[in-house]
Amino acid sequence: MTTSVAGKWIYWLDEVTKDHNDLVGGKCANLGEMTRAGFKVPRGFALSLEAYDRFMKDSGALTEINNYLRLFKSDAHEPAHLLGKCGEASEIIRHIAEMKPMPQNMQETITAYYEELCRRTEIANCPVATRSAGPASHPGQYETFLHVKGISEVLQHIIKVWASTFNQRSLVARVRGGDRLDYDPIGVAVLQMVNAKAAGVMFTVNPLNGDRSKIMIEGNWGLGESVVSGSVTPDEWVLDKVILEVIAYTISPKGLEYIVDPSGKVIASDIPPERGNVPCLTHEEVIELARGGKKIEQHYGVPQDIEWVIDKDLPFPENVFFVQTRPETIWSNKETESKLKTSGSVTADLVSFWRNIKA
Repeated sequence: MTTSVAGKWIYWLDEVTKDHNDLVGGKCANLGEMTRAGFKVPRGFALSLEAYDRFMKDSGALTEINNYLRLFKSDAHEPAHLLGKCGEASEIIRHIAEMKPMPQNMQETITAYYEELCRRTEIANCPVATRSAGPASHPGQYETFLHVKGISEVLQHIIKVWASTFNQRSLVARVRGGDRLDYDPIGVAVLQMVNAKAAGVMFTVNPLNGDRSKIMIEGNWGLGESVVSGSVTPDEWVLDKVILEVIAYTISPKGLEYIVDPSGKVIASDIPPERGNVPCLTHEEVIELARGGKKIEQHYGVPQDIEWVIDKDLPFPENVFFVQTRPETIWSNKETESKLKTSGSVTADLVSFWRNIKA
């Protein structure tokens, strides 16, 4: 059951749990749940769906967007036309939202939370990530901004996360689903950046064959965007979940990593071969990640898709952080589609159409 304090739209992570999905979005709710359960999560706070609502209405963005959408027409059955119209609308609507200043009362509240985060971390202008948190899982649909530093940048990039609900992909999905085009409230997680030595993903089930006795870890040097985006072939470890022992691994020639340059900008950087061919994780870090993944799965009761990062400045095992978890869907979706195709309840074409809508 979701509970909230009347008028409250911003929360420290340890104030929310997995039951607050509809209040702050799934990512924030799970970060709060993991924080309260004692897992290593970066410090941060969450803006609720109500914060999106307040910004859109109080800034005047919602009214201006609706005025534009009165002239918007598209045909959901004509893909090329739909993509073109949604692409044009996305550019205009996102500009409307991003040009609106944060309402003064919201600006003051977020500033107070950010200043307190800087105090707690003992870092002036603490660099943070601003991440979207929808009430329904849409991996990769909305935008994330990394190494955001200073209150003016934090405010600007929170707005950019909200505006990303109007990207082309989201508008196409809403047209197909018959949903509102002008309004798609999401939460925002504002998380302290980890100074990443390596990062990646972990599945507490083998996503290739559904074997729940295995854990699969994928990682690369630097920030996790190279793994999540698929821009590199990551290192990979497969472990026995019961005894936490590595049973197979592949060390890939990793030629690219995302790092923070001296100006604070996130850039893609070439990795020299002598480093690219070296495992991005030590054996001890692999085991510690798997141990944490196993406990997270036990906590939630279902296999998990987990994002992790290793801090280059902290000693082991304090350097192992978890920055997201959600129910694993790769194998689950394969299993569901297989059942649908063989049950006779729907055709293969309908399965394919539904996958495209979800994408």
